[in-house]
Amino acid sequence: MPHSARQPRFGRVLTAMVTPFKADLSMDYDRAAELAIAIIESGSDGVVIAGTTGESATLTMQEQGELFRVVREAVGDKGAVIGGAGANSTSECLELCHYAQKAGCDALLLVAPYYNKPSQEGLYQHFKYVTEHTELPIILYNIPGRCSVNMEPSTVARLAKLPTIVGVKEASGVLDQVTDIISRVHPVRPDFDVYSGDDSITLPIMSVGGVGVVSVAGHLVSAQIQQMVAAFVEGRPEEAARRNAELFPFFKSLFITTNPVPVKAALKLSGWDCGGMRLPMVDATEAEISQLQAALNALKSGVDLKAEIARV
Repeated sequence: MPHSARQPRFGRVLTAMVTPFKADLSMDYDRAAELAIAIIESGSDGVVIAGTTGESATLTMQEQGELFRVVREAVGDKGAVIGGAGANSTSECLELCHYAQKAGCDALLLVAPYYNKPSQEGLYQHFKYVTEHTELPIILYNIPGRCSVNMEPSTVARLAKLPTIVGVKEASGVLDQVTDIISRVHPVRPDFDVYSGDDSITLPIMSVGGVGVVSVAGHLVSAQIQQMVAAFVEGRPEEAARRNAELFPFFKSLFITTNPVPVKAALKLSGWDCGGMRLPMVDATEAEISQLQAALNALKSGVDLKAEIARV
């Protein structure tokens, strides 16, 4: 069976969820619970909470811990809940992992430590230490543009030998790197799940053995992404390519400025106000909002998230 056809542990489309705030930028846990349910019921297999899209850099550990608890309780058995628990301090990362474990999260998404630029050996030792002190499955997260360090394929392959490290979200944007990871890991660990970290290259990554995407666009087009992915897995590559082309302008619109500024604005335009951005992030400009509105209008079909929320 091709690796792309194998059913991954947590599904093929996981949405990296925004963190809703109230008008005063305090946490809106009720809205977070509703949003998580709506995303899953509109087509996502699960949600990743308190990741990059969830503004983890401006959340306290206590806020993240409560967010884990609230979303896990709300979602129940409807879908997977994966806790973003990365940090640039290994001890803080481990504390966040324990919050996620206590809340009953299904797995952890752990970004490479940012700012302090560890060596490849430092990356290995960081993740190895965490595996020795938490029981949850771990999905690695490589995003050099945010972290100033690239988790090299040889390091991912080395980490894949640790049984509780079950996959990687690859957001380097380099297809050769993804291919290198898969060629190193799958011969010895065929159940290792490689997810695209960018909506716009999900299909290319699946073509070399990836299983799906940790998506930003999934807030609004989960069903369409699932259709694209299913077409590819079921042997209809032309249909998959067509669906990808239809979604591509919307995918790119969500990165006209730093994530998650555009997706929060797009959610508001779609009938769900998830609040503003905590500094140093700022809200979308009028020009950016106009671009997002045009991208939404251009979608040939889309999930009516407002209707989904009303139904919940």
